[in-house]
Amino acid sequence: MIDLQTALNEIGFTEYEAKVYLALLRENPATGYQLSKESGVPRSMVYEALKRLHHRGAALETVEGRSTLYRPLPPQTLLDNHQAEHEQLLGALRIGLVDLYTDTADDRVWTIGGKTAVLAYAAKLIQEAETDLYLVLTDHDLNILRPTICAAYERRVSIYTLLTGDGSLECGQVAYHPPLESELQGITATLLVDADDREVLIAGSNPRQETNATITRNQDLVLIARQFVWMEMLTQRIYARLGDDLLARLDPEDREIFESLHLR
Repeated sequence: MIDLQTALNEIGFTEYEAKVYLALLRENPATGYQLSKESGVPRSMVYEALKRLHHRGAALETVEGRSTLYRPLPPQTLLDNHQAEHEQLLGALRIGLVDLYTDTADDRVWTIGGKTAVLAYAAKLIQEAETDLYLVLTDHDLNILRPTICAAYERRVSIYTLLTGDGSLECGQVAYHPPLESELQGITATLLVDADDREVLIAGSNPRQETNATITRNQDLVLIARQFVWMEMLTQRIYARLGDDLLARLDPEDREIFESLHLR
């Protein structure tokens, strides 16, 4: 359950403004005195909070006798207004920041932190791909990136995907990484996006730690990432043609890895 006061703080309400607005939702129309008791905001501060709420259009007021009464702007209207203002601001920022940005090509190895930022950069690479994509995806990352991947496929980008979970992808060439091998290689939580042999993102593989990713245009590293996916998919195609007699000739540990594909 979302903490409503914290969420209001995150969209620009002060602590007292959030408390008073939430109190207004519960009890209205109300006087400042009533709202002070309902919200826990000191009487010395409640009228200042109401003044700011009224100024930003989040609270309505009227004078009745000797009292001033307040009621809240309906939540849906409040949020619609905030969204419109936010989108307008983002649109202006997008134009201004893009004009300033210079995309410098280099072969350094960069890092980026935070799951949201990592997935946003992964989506950027997929959106900008023109020829091919090599991907390694968990179920969680697949669910988030699926629309962007399918849009790339509609643009006729060739897509080669190695899945480490149980999800499905209905575009491009898809293979499932053997669960036992995923555990042995430590890639059960890995995200890899190789776009056009130009740039690669590889996210951290420890699910218990904050997500971090490495991003580089170093051609040696880009090639290694691409080859990893390509070779794994080649192995899958070969395995699909192996009969029981050939599987029986493999070393036990190798056979166990292939057989783990049937345990999904």
